[in-house]
Amino acid sequence: MNHPDPRRRFPRSARVRTSAEYRVVFDAARRCSEPLMSLHWRSAPHPARLGLAVSRKVDKRAVVRNRIKRVLREATRQLLPWLAPGDYVVVARSAAAQASGDQLRQAYLRLLRRAGALPAQAADGTMPPPLRPSSPTSTSEPASG
Repeated sequence: MNHPDPRRRFPRSARVRTSAEYRVVFDAARRCSEPLMSLHWRSAPHPARLGLAVSRKVDKRAVVRNRIKRVLREATRQLLPWLAPGDYVVVARSAAAQASGDQLRQAYLRLLRRAGALPAQAADGTMPPPLRPSSPTSTSEPASG
């Protein structure tokens, strides 16, 4: 069996794992919702951690529930460097079972932005992209003197 590159795995340290940790997030957290899922979050001093709640009410087939979790874990893994510190728990809704991976990712990103966990995305066409300063080279600088 091929094992994925361990550097690309979703790290255990980035997971909400115990029922007590889930309970703290559900009891003390803020929440926002989309038709596919809801996000519960609370600020914390440690790096961002993700918890997933995808019950049999979403779909009785484990393969469907696991696909939802895989898509959300991978999206979080890619976003970890930009996520604000804290605990995030995603609760999937039954509509998530019929959603594509891209629809799940987009709904998740919208929730994270609404929660303030990610920087807001600029609307297309409102401002030009920032200019990057070019690095000076020895041939392009005038001689001083």
